[in-house]
Amino acid sequence: MAPAADRTGYWGTPTSTLDWCEENYVVSYYIAEFWNTVSNLIMILPPIYGAIQTYKDGLEVRYVWSFLGIAAVGIGSWSFHMTLQYEMQLLDELPMIYSCCIFVYCLYECFKQERVVNHLSVTLLLTFSIIVSVVYLIWKEPVFHQVMYAVLVAFLVIRSVFIVTWVYPWLRALGFTSLSVFLLGFVLWNIDNIFCDSLRATRQRLPPVVGAVTQLHAWWHILTGLGSYLHILLRYVTMKN
Repeated sequence: MAPAADRTGYWGTPTSTLDWCEENYVVSYYIAEFWNTVSNLIMILPPIYGAIQTYKDGLEVRYVWSFLGIAAVGIGSWSFHMTLQYEMQLLDELPMIYSCCIFVYCLYECFKQERVVNHLSVTLLLTFSIIVSVVYLIWKEPVFHQVMYAVLVAFLVIRSVFIVTWVYPWLRALGFTSLSVFLLGFVLWNIDNIFCDSLRATRQRLPPVVGAVTQLHAWWHILTGLGSYLHILLRYVTMKN
């Protein structure tokens, strides 16, 4: 993670436990991390449209919740990167857990009869979400959140690989494309964290517009948004077969 930048802006000194590699308040006095903020539009506008269209088409409510979950993460992430305030950080990170639980439920129930709710699965995932939330509110350690999120993602990856390998091999291209997009985003997220100093030095030598392309955390937002949509599509096609 990058240390807090010297510049201060509209939202004052950051109180979040994380401060990413993008320099603070460089583009706008009102937005702490401009590119990390606006890149969340891909996780706000398309999912809202998807939720509305899904509802109009009469699809199961689980798909509406999936799209709304992505939108909630996008709105929270926008708020966090715009302000770098701790309260907004929670608005970003906790919905990541909740939306991922929705994805886990949908993927593990994709072979069940439509419009039937597995109350045991809902209870287990709800309990997990509550426990993670309470622990994270008490123990403000970002690594804990990242590990819990990784556990949920691991369940998604294992289930996805099982489905496209042994159940519906003809969906392999869609399944592995979704996973590859997520993986690429994760790789860029790590590069942004590990090589932050080098990236910042490179941006200093580039024109502003070109330098924006090196905002790898913003690419993480874009790629996870796209990967999430492909994952919803995979679940939908799986349930219809």
